[in-house]
Amino acid sequence: MIRIEYDRAISDLDESAVARSVDLAQSAERTLIDGTGAGAEFLGWRDLLHNPNDALIEDVQQTAEQVRADADVFLVIGIGGSYLGARAVIDALTPYFGSSGPEILFAGHHMSGAYLKDLLAHLDGKSVYVNVISKSGTTLEPALAFRVIREWLEARFDDADRRIIVTTDPEAGALNVLRQEKKYKKYVIPPDVGGRFSVLTPVGLLPIAVAGIDIRSLYYGAVAESERYASGESTAARDYARVRYLLHEAGKTIEVLAVFEPRIYSFGAWWQQLFGESEGKDGKGLYPAVAQYSTDLHSLGQFMQDGRRSVIETFLMVERDGGDIAVPSSEQNLDGLNYLTGRSMTEINRKAYEGTARAHANGDVPVMTLWMDAVSPEAVGAAIYFFEHAVGIGGYMLDVNPFDQPGVEAYKSEMFSLLGRP
Repeated sequence: MIRIEYDRAISDLDESAVARSVDLAQSAERTLIDGTGAGAEFLGWRDLLHNPNDALIEDVQQTAEQVRADADVFLVIGIGGSYLGARAVIDALTPYFGSSGPEILFAGHHMSGAYLKDLLAHLDGKSVYVNVISKSGTTLEPALAFRVIREWLEARFDDADRRIIVTTDPEAGALNVLRQEKKYKKYVIPPDVGGRFSVLTPVGLLPIAVAGIDIRSLYYGAVAESERYASGESTAARDYARVRYLLHEAGKTIEVLAVFEPRIYSFGAWWQQLFGESEGKDGKGLYPAVAQYSTDLHSLGQFMQDGRRSVIETFLMVERDGGDIAVPSSEQNLDGLNYLTGRSMTEINRKAYEGTARAHANGDVPVMTLWMDAVSPEAVGAAIYFFEHAVGIGGYMLDVNPFDQPGVEAYKSEMFSLLGRP
């Protein structure tokens, strides 16, 4: 369950505007839940939680176990929502060092030839399985990577076709044509689920399961969170959307999502796409940026404290972070830290958060905090749904369609023109 603290974010706002935002947010949430707003045909990410497909989860888990038994490397080829969600969950829920099972690597999320060259050298001599994720099969970055990787795989493995798993459209697209010839194992991307909302479909669930994470607990953590909003038990996502809207209307242009636990930094990258693509339309939306504290306080801290007051700051914090290692005593005390002897790193990190939030709020930065119970499959699943629900509400409050991304095609048109695409 996600809880929110936001008093320091709205303390300077007009009270009548704050009061009006309550009704506006409730109306936007009702539009989302009832499926009556723009883009309602892409609400499959909600429907799949209301009608869980346990057979699909079990099938994904079985495939993952087979891969884990035979693979040294599981290579995920995809871009945007086809890899960001999986990477966020895997980084959050696997050990920092020495995780068991196959190494999970990613390709097709950029077009660096140097990266691909080094990747192939790294893969040489290893047992490799590939999951290529694309609705169309023709998105440039993953299509290029898959062409290179498939040639490499087929040259080295007699059973290369068994080692390739495609996650794609139910019927259309280049990967379906190739699959008919090669008989690849296939998972479906639901047509009513956009890429940035697809982490709880096979797009994300298969790589996450191969990483050894309990996908059932992840999935049902999201189910539980969705039920809290459907029943009215929780208003946290609505409140988050409402406060962001108020600050947007007050002239703020940037939201920094700040984390103090490094394992959830990649979650911020997923959040960036979710909010950037959903709200950044018609000259509207907050620019989403993620920061790792306290690391980035030594680089961005000056701007956050004293720079242009265009920023709001949302802390994503963890109640139980597992950082209970205690500070030892030092006889010489050369670093002057004996006053911290016996105190846990969790406590020290928490005080760093409290001090940062207090200082930035005193520097006129609107500050709010989102609290996760722990970094567990259930809690991460709940956080996924929390942000998806919130961005749907926020998009409707801004009067944009939160489920399309027309601006993404502009750079592609220019790029393909320069490349001489027929």
